[in-house]
Amino acid sequence: MLAHPCDPKLHEDYVASAEDYVSLAEQANGPIPRHAKSAYVWGAALEELDRMRPDARIINLETAITRSDDYDRKGINYRMSPENADCLSAAGIDCSVLANNHVLD
Repeated sequence: MLAHPCDPKLHEDYVASAEDYVSLAEQANGPIPRHAKSAYVWGAALEELDRMRPDARIINLETAITRSDDYDRKGINYRMSPENADCLSAAGIDCSVLANNHVLD
């Protein structure tokens, strides 16, 4: 859905493509734009962050930032193309920690 998608192929028991997850989300919530702007992924959270004005914006990033097609046979391997990392700056993120269950992604 972002401007610079990776290959959507997944190595999971449930689905073979990230596009399957997008389809499920659309069935529940309506159309999702393709090649969306960087801020789109944050939804209403950006307005709430602006309203709350936290001293720091710290996130637990649930995906690796890589173009690599390598994967670990752990089941779920998420990744985001480095060209889409501007979604972090779109939210004014001060610190991002990679979720430990995605270190091998």
